[in-house]
Amino acid sequence: MTRINAGAANGLATLGVIFWSIQVIPQIWKSHRSKSTEGLSPWIMIIWSAAAIPLGTYNIVSVGNIPLIVQPQAFAALCGLSWAQVLHYHFKFSVFKSLLAWLGLLATIGTLEVAFVFACRAGERHGTSAGTTFFGVLAAVMILGGFAPQYYEIWKFKEVFGLSLLFIFIDMMGALTSCLALVFEPEFDILASVSYGGLVILEIGIFLAAAILNPRAKRRRATEAEPVAPVESGVSSFQRLSNLSSRALQSAWPRTRPRRRLARSMQRTARSNGV
Repeated sequence: MTRINAGAANGLATLGVIFWSIQVIPQIWKSHRSKSTEGLSPWIMIIWSAAAIPLGTYNIVSVGNIPLIVQPQAFAALCGLSWAQVLHYHFKFSVFKSLLAWLGLLATIGTLEVAFVFACRAGERHGTSAGTTFFGVLAAVMILGGFAPQYYEIWKFKEVFGLSLLFIFIDMMGALTSCLALVFEPEFDILASVSYGGLVILEIGIFLAAAILNPRAKRRRATEAEPVAPVESGVSSFQRLSNLSSRALQSAWPRTRPRRRLARSMQRTARSNGV
């Protein structure tokens, strides 16, 4: 029984495109609402946007599946928009300059992708697929390597924050369905499966980091927020105890002194009376 099923392949790939057409929207909304991109690596979105160049080239030349061709383009547009937010909120670019940088990025990605597609197809006509294979490997390296700066942010802050976990979940589902779509293709694409499968593994790692580190960070902040009793500067515990003892004796002295005077007076009276 053959595993080739064009309907299943197109259906799963289309589902992957839907996931990857909306996956960055939660991140964009989170950054917009908080007016901050702290905790989100400035590099992850620009690397993923640039990864659309080799990924789109590879999918167009070797895969030919329309949803998988559209997929990198939607991915680049959304990641580029999130990168523009980093420029605006983190690097304090104006809205106009940030949008201009986003449009310039998309134009650059599209131009290079078209040029590389023509170059790879020319190589295919001459009997070599080295260029196509190179772009497939490069896409996998860039997509997986894009997580490195984000993992560094998590390690630096010892917490997962500023990163929308809903974005990570939707992106993971897009990678999973796209990977499953390859199973029903006439020829299983190992390079694409490594790229998609690696995404799933690394995104599971982010969920695990959030589950472990975020409760610790919450407890750490709660401990730091507890009030601390004021300590007199330059006074040791022994000195404070000595001062307290001295004050206690001084407060007791007025009560003991009259009793001693009364005892001496009674003794003198007894001697004078011959007792």
